[in-house]
Amino acid sequence: MTTTTSTAPAAANRGKVTTGQSTRRDYRWQKRKQKLAPYLFVSPFLLLFCIFGVYPILKSVSLSLYATNGPTDMAFVGLGNYKALAGDPEFYKAVTNTITYALSSVFLQLPLALGLALLLTSKWLRGRDWYRLAVFSPNLLGQVFVGVIFAQVFSAPYGLLNKFLNWSSRGAIPTDTKWLSDPNLVLPAIVLTSVWMYVGFNMIYFLAALQGVDKDQYEAATVDGADPWQQFLHVTVPAIKPVITFVLVTATIGSFQLYELPYTLLNSSAGPDNSGLFIITYLYQQGFNAGDLGYASAVGWTLAAGLLVISLIQVKLTGGFKKDA
Repeated sequence: MTTTTSTAPAAANRGKVTTGQSTRRDYRWQKRKQKLAPYLFVSPFLLLFCIFGVYPILKSVSLSLYATNGPTDMAFVGLGNYKALAGDPEFYKAVTNTITYALSSVFLQLPLALGLALLLTSKWLRGRDWYRLAVFSPNLLGQVFVGVIFAQVFSAPYGLLNKFLNWSSRGAIPTDTKWLSDPNLVLPAIVLTSVWMYVGFNMIYFLAALQGVDKDQYEAATVDGADPWQQFLHVTVPAIKPVITFVLVTATIGSFQLYELPYTLLNSSAGPDNSGLFIITYLYQQGFNAGDLGYASAVGWTLAAGLLVISLIQVKLTGGFKKDA
């Protein structure tokens, strides 16, 4: 009788303790699930990024240390590929063409894009939205499509450009100018094509930046007697300097990554005397035509290092991302 009375409350207490522990475990599990939920949602992206992003990058770094003949025949050479690049005349030709193109494109594209943006923000201009669409629309076309079109524009003797030059010069310039066959004219042809295609794209950035400039600053500058040019230098340029820096850096990077446009314009070749040979074109030739994926990887990482240095120099010189004191 006594034993039965003493064990019943103990069993009841054990049940209470078990229920309390279960509640605490459920609470901890719920908290743990709340912490793990964000990682679960982003895990598909992280998995795909590691497979298609991180792994190829690490693999290309490894490949740049090997001399390869296809994907399986590999021999470790250390920094031999990079040393070979230092004495490769074709690589220097590709670098020279790419730098020339980048300088020409940047110093033509950016002033034109900024000028068009200033024009298309003018209140006196009617139909500004249609003009903006017309200027931007070439960028909606792919580089391959633009290359096919301009291959006909530059053709002789019936190309549109030759016809226009002949008409505007009243016959002084002949219609048989072979833009894509003359080593001296291949690079100018590519620059003209890229300017037509990308000016509108850069213009959009400047349009957005100009619309954010404080109008009161222009009124204050007018009261102080500043003419339009002085307002542009001392009000507009400082206000949009971060955007100018951004467009300068991205346009330079894009110029160094040029591939599809010259490849299509020059009918899958590097042009006469390699006048249309660019760094990415040379990378493709070495990696997929010659089969030396290691040497191509070295070209790619040399380009990446060069772009990093150039971009840092541009940001440093322009000071576009510095906060005003």
